[in-house]
Amino acid sequence: MREPSAQTKEYYAVWVERFARFGYAAKCFVYVLVGLLAAQAAFTASNPEGSEDALAAVAKQPFGKIVLALVAIGLFGYVLWRFVQAIQDPEHEQSGAKNILRRIAYGMSGFIYTGLMLSVLRSIAGTEKNSEGSSTQSWTATLLSQPFGRWLVGTVGAITIGVGCYYFYRAFRAKFRQKLKLHQMSASTEKWVTLVSRIGITARGFVFLLVGGFLIQAARAYDASKAESSEGALKSLENQPFGPWLLAILALGLIAYGVHMGVLARYRQIEVR
Repeated sequence: MREPSAQTKEYYAVWVERFARFGYAAKCFVYVLVGLLAAQAAFTASNPEGSEDALAAVAKQPFGKIVLALVAIGLFGYVLWRFVQAIQDPEHEQSGAKNILRRIAYGMSGFIYTGLMLSVLRSIAGTEKNSEGSSTQSWTATLLSQPFGRWLVGTVGAITIGVGCYYFYRAFRAKFRQKLKLHQMSASTEKWVTLVSRIGITARGFVFLLVGGFLIQAARAYDASKAESSEGALKSLENQPFGPWLLAILALGLIAYGVHMGVLARYRQIEVR
């Protein structure tokens, strides 16, 4: 089999980078939108909406389906980038077991955002879908019905909490800076990018902690209805003391995470070798 020419490889690298940046921009739109709706819900009678409900609301607006079509293309780009990272390891980040785990995580991320991309396409087509929370409870129930189901759900919950803790670690150590083109930023821009990114990544980690906690509750109670998605986790904050304020703070954090995605779209180092 003939090896691709240098020009073909260059075209491939250019288009993968473009799709990746478009994908980060699409994630920026999604998280800013969810954060804004959560902030609105914090001080109104409405419930905070998950990503799928938020995108469905966009579809009802003037030119909403055109906007969602662009988001779907962007999410396709992000999915493509994640699968390229998982299969080819183009950036050669690490070796050994850490490399394998990271590539598995990239592949899982690709599948997760494939689901979100499909939900965007359903919103464009006007197709109804069950709520995100019921979907979470559905697969939790499926796991619970398996041998050692309680341990399976508990393990997923523990892994989810672990992911949340890793987000905290990333925010604290500012490891995201290693992949940014900091030399293209002014000193003030670099300072604010670091601050906003830390806030956003911390908020994202907190959501993982909430979701993982609910999964562990479901495992302990042997009750799938105890499991919650990110949307359900946001709703749970409303019932806590100072709930609206907690939800508002987390909403601002999710907006910050969206801004962080926008920063990645503009400044992330993307090398496809």
